[in-house]
Amino acid sequence: MKNLIRITAATPKVHIGNVTENVRELSEIYREYQDKTDIIVTPELSLTGYTCADLFTNRHLIENAKKGLMTIAAMTSCGTGQRAAIVVGLPYEVDGELFNCAAFVQNGKVIAVVPKTYLPNYGEFYEKRWFTGRKYDAEQITFSDGSNALFGNNIIIQLGRNDETVKIGIEICEDAWTPVSPGRLLALNGAEIILNLSASNEVIGKEQFRRNLIGGISSSCICGYVYVSAGRYESTSDIVFSGHNLMYENGKMLGEIKPFEENVITRDFNMTKIRHDRLANKSFADCRKNCTERTYVCISCDKPVMEKKDILAKVPMTPFVPSRDVLNRCISIFHMQVAGLQRRIEATKCKCVVVGVSGGLDSTLALLVSAQAVKNTGLPASTVIGITMPGFGTTNRTKNNSISLMKLLGCDMREISIVNSVLQHFSDIGHDKELKDVTYENCQARERTQILMDVANKEGGFVVGTGDLSELALGWCTYNGDHMSMYAVNTSIPKTLVRTLVDEIGHHMEKTGFEGIAPVIEDIIDTPVSPELLPPNADGTIAQKTEDTVGSYILHDFFLYYTLRYGMTPEEVYELCKAAVKQNSQYYFSDEEIEKWQKVFYTRFFRQQFKRNCMPDGVKVGTVSVSPRGDLRLPSELEFGDFVELV
Repeated sequence: MKNLIRITAATPKVHIGNVTENVRELSEIYREYQDKTDIIVTPELSLTGYTCADLFTNRHLIENAKKGLMTIAAMTSCGTGQRAAIVVGLPYEVDGELFNCAAFVQNGKVIAVVPKTYLPNYGEFYEKRWFTGRKYDAEQITFSDGSNALFGNNIIIQLGRNDETVKIGIEICEDAWTPVSPGRLLALNGAEIILNLSASNEVIGKEQFRRNLIGGISSSCICGYVYVSAGRYESTSDIVFSGHNLMYENGKMLGEIKPFEENVITRDFNMTKIRHDRLANKSFADCRKNCTERTYVCISCDKPVMEKKDILAKVPMTPFVPSRDVLNRCISIFHMQVAGLQRRIEATKCKCVVVGVSGGLDSTLALLVSAQAVKNTGLPASTVIGITMPGFGTTNRTKNNSISLMKLLGCDMREISIVNSVLQHFSDIGHDKELKDVTYENCQARERTQILMDVANKEGGFVVGTGDLSELALGWCTYNGDHMSMYAVNTSIPKTLVRTLVDEIGHHMEKTGFEGIAPVIEDIIDTPVSPELLPPNADGTIAQKTEDTVGSYILHDFFLYYTLRYGMTPEEVYELCKAAVKQNSQYYFSDEEIEKWQKVFYTRFFRQQFKRNCMPDGVKVGTVSVSPRGDLRLPSELEFGDFVELV
């Protein structure tokens, strides 16, 4: 995996005031993780302990901390520069002032020493009694062994070689809690990962506040954020520390060590995600222009980013589907769909909405949305005109499910066969009805759309489209057929999410006034995805299964998410997909299958832009949308061969 940086947050057992023992503890951690990660981050003042109090001004402790830093530096020396960097905290004296600092150490050398900018001096904190806190522009300092490092809090450390580099910024504890934090300014000046060495005591409610704070900084600064706090071995004379460590990427938690669950946590940060979102978010770039009053110094740390043969972060196989609090998230999505349709009903003052109901997942979701929207507006349930239109491929299973669902929802249920009209159309255009080609299939789709449109005109309403995001992405929809409607409620819902929504919302609606629909919903969920345009099997079961032709929607939705949401290269998407398959044992796709269907995805996705250019209105509910009016503007003539070849 390329574009990953692996960072370890470690809260060692601290020996208050005993630098020798603290060096030993830090050395043990380093020896264990030196070849397993890129950076090891430890808490604030980890060389001495945070709770030394007035001992901080003792010359013996100050000098021992300096010696301890040199010992840590010597420990990291390996000649090749391959081993991890480590960040430790210590008190450091410069020009007669004592600073609370973080030292970045790698391959036998202290690269930089960063002083804390803001010192807490309220409540239980008295840092100004011992330390100086202020802006300190980078200057060179010299250690006892004659080596040099930069000292200052306007330093950004560039880790890596050639084009595989990552920019690191450091702030310390209280810095993050200020209105204009040093970490934010570091991010605006190029830092992609912020490391925070902290000693945050535990009080009721502070745990969640910490999550909100660090997650908010990571989100607004579009960065990775590593927060490492002191643990329970600090002094408990008046306060207690919990070792609450947090890792966030673009506002999303990658992992945490919860309070008092001491351990070491390692996570991978995906630089493609961070860089993509910074490129896409023009407000971030505009804000950078307004934050240039201070010059930031970028120094290089010639450590190659380690090769990743795996990925530690959890990679969901279905990234569009909520992984937690599923029902509430589905309800939120459903409410957005309903609100969009409800507003259109109110604005048009229509007498009805017309939905083509096939007994499949997409039309079921559209029908549920329509039923709820009509209910919300105070109109009778029969305002929804549901039409089932059996054709050459319609099975009894889907037809019966569509009729049962419409009746249970109280719709104005109508059945209109398309068989005779399509046969007449075949005769009109000279098509042999035995030739079951694309014309045979698409004539049925367009006939159904014509019926829906004409009924809507006749009854004074409009057609609610059923097509989903995955179909629009792949162009798996008939142009001016099922691709077209007067308002579409599923256009930003991918197929994998449609299934979850139908399941969760169907059972939820069963409990909220639509009794009896759950068994029908369950059978619809178990029905294979099919357009039912080709005749069924001899036993009446569905013969035409979409995924046999176009490929698994699980794979296609995965490709779609990482291609559009993060702009990943084909190679990155491929490697990430392999990692997801490896992590999620309930799914199995061989490397060859992934490669095959990824090529299909890019080919279909880029060739079908002309369909998306004239897609109907529909509300956006997630971060990925293909609407040409909002999120995706592409030329229909795009040459995409490179994408296919790079898979």
